[in-house]
Amino acid sequence: MLKIQEIRELIKLIDNSTIDKFTYEHDGSKIELRKRTQEAETVVQSVTAAPPAVQERVQQAPAPVQQEEVKAEQKQEDTNLHKITSPMVGTFYSASSPEAGPYVQVGSKVQSQSVVCIVEAMKLFNEIEAEVSGEIVEILVENGQLVEYGQPLFLVKA
Repeated sequence: MLKIQEIRELIKLIDNSTIDKFTYEHDGSKIELRKRTQEAETVVQSVTAAPPAVQERVQQAPAPVQQEEVKAEQKQEDTNLHKITSPMVGTFYSASSPEAGPYVQVGSKVQSQSVVCIVEAMKLFNEIEAEVSGEIVEILVENGQLVEYGQPLFLVKA
């Protein structure tokens, strides 16, 4: 099976290409990547060799709410705002554990190397860095929410 980093690289390659659909099968595992819109948003369509709980989460992932997308687009129009996006499909966590406080809150100052959240994918917890210095203006997702590749997570005033 492919490693998470290899899947990320495939997503980037497909995102920057004219390919609309890509399927990878190996030893009973299957990953299908498709572009959904003109913006070349790529998603993991199915993981057939994953444990049943992971398959259920992938199949039951809720569709993004259009109101949240409109709100995010309005915030993006401000040229001083940078969006931190999810580099993968997974579950968003605002803290390292349920007992710990969130990494950042609205108004928090961040540096480019600051960890702002965790995205869990297939039992791997991936720390997401801000990649820009500034102040968190808005948190666009809820703790425990399923997120997609490229989905905006935070807006940062650089």
